[in-house]
Amino acid sequence: MNTHVISALLLSTAASIATANEITVVSFGGAGKDVQTTAFYKPFEKITGNKILAGEYNGEMGRIKVMVDTQSVNWDVVQVGGAELKTGCEEGLFEQLDTAKIGQPGDFMPGTLSDCGAGVLVWSTAMAYNADKLTTAPTGWADFWDTQKFPGKRSLHKGAKYTLEIALMADGVPYTDIYTVLSSKEGVDRAFRKLDQIKGNLQWWEAGAQPMQFLASGDVTMTSAFNGRVFAAQAAGTNVHAIWQGSIYDIDSWAIPKGSKNKAAAEQFIAFSLRPEQQKVHTEKLGYGSTNLRTESLLDPAVAERLNTSPDNLKQAMPIDNSFWVDHGEELEQRFNAWAAK
Repeated sequence: MNTHVISALLLSTAASIATANEITVVSFGGAGKDVQTTAFYKPFEKITGNKILAGEYNGEMGRIKVMVDTQSVNWDVVQVGGAELKTGCEEGLFEQLDTAKIGQPGDFMPGTLSDCGAGVLVWSTAMAYNADKLTTAPTGWADFWDTQKFPGKRSLHKGAKYTLEIALMADGVPYTDIYTVLSSKEGVDRAFRKLDQIKGNLQWWEAGAQPMQFLASGDVTMTSAFNGRVFAAQAAGTNVHAIWQGSIYDIDSWAIPKGSKNKAAAEQFIAFSLRPEQQKVHTEKLGYGSTNLRTESLLDPAVAERLNTSPDNLKQAMPIDNSFWVDHGEELEQRFNAWAAK
């Protein structure tokens, strides 16, 4: 029996179990929500008869905590970042998932399935440049610091996370040692010393749309950027390229707030959204990689090679260490803000 038949049988069986008339799914809104509606929500409604009430939020965990603490949970599935998933799971804000209902671990990228979450997409922070402005392509973060060979301003995200890792990579620290180095005062000092070298050439970005705007206007020569933004700019005809060497990736996950009255239907929705057929639509429209390893074979090769999860691109990348940032994020962000304000 092929996997498509098995998936159909599982869904029909689950539909008979999960009898909720509607479930509320909350994501980060914007273009992502529009794509989720096409890739996940409408097809799920059609197959199961369960209506999706689509909401959005800014990722603030306080809203989930209040709902759980006051036993007034009215969200059934919520999209969370990697650090928020870890924190929320440890604080008891999310239901434990029955991952056997979601899928087989071997079908997914490492880190996709956890006690409280199931990864829905892989996103990266990568270097990007406008090929109409640069005749020679940079190859990594060391070139980002080379203002002689590549004159002009650069842009980085105004925050410690990703920026400190990038600085250490530019200073020659291997991926495997980044968080060991950042765990010491000497290592943090080293990252800030490296940032000092290009501080006068930096134009900070704070919103995801800004890096592509800075490149298009010629304000900056190179920038860090979310890979989905680069993908969208390319689709719009802009001659912008991503450099995958030294890119940093993370996984956004679905989680079920503790106390959801529709856990069975919520798990059914999560399993459905992680099917390669649904992930294909999501990935090719949004430009962020799929957590399902079987999705790539369904994609046009010209699309697949532009994704952060392309094997050739992923092998040049490093995963974010969310445990590190949960433990050290507050102190490092405070130091970064003080440094940036000088």
